Amino acid sequence: MIRHVVLFRFRDDVDAAQRQAVHDAIATMPEATGVTEAYAIGGDLGLGEDNYDFAVVADLADRAAYEAYRDHPEHRRIITEVIRPAISARAAVQYEVT
Repeated sequence: MIRHVVLFRFRDDVDAAQRQAVHDAIATMPEATGVTEAYAIGGDLGLGEDNYDFAVVADLADRAAYEAYRDHPEHRRIITEVIRPAISARAAVQYEVT
């Protein structure tokens, strides 16, 4: 199993509606791609300094499933049209879960 973790930092000028639009778009990914085993998303609770603002955690069966998720046209569209315009930073990691 591969765990894909992504963190976003929103731009300072992004309002609550734009943040919600990012959340809502990302929430559609499991159904759109059909390849996730588990999926969790959420905004930071503000409990620590310098935290990122939003997290995505997706568990995928294997590398092929991860690549299908990563390259899915709806995923690419959401990144281009919804996420990139709203963020100032992104961090990601994929690792094997045993």
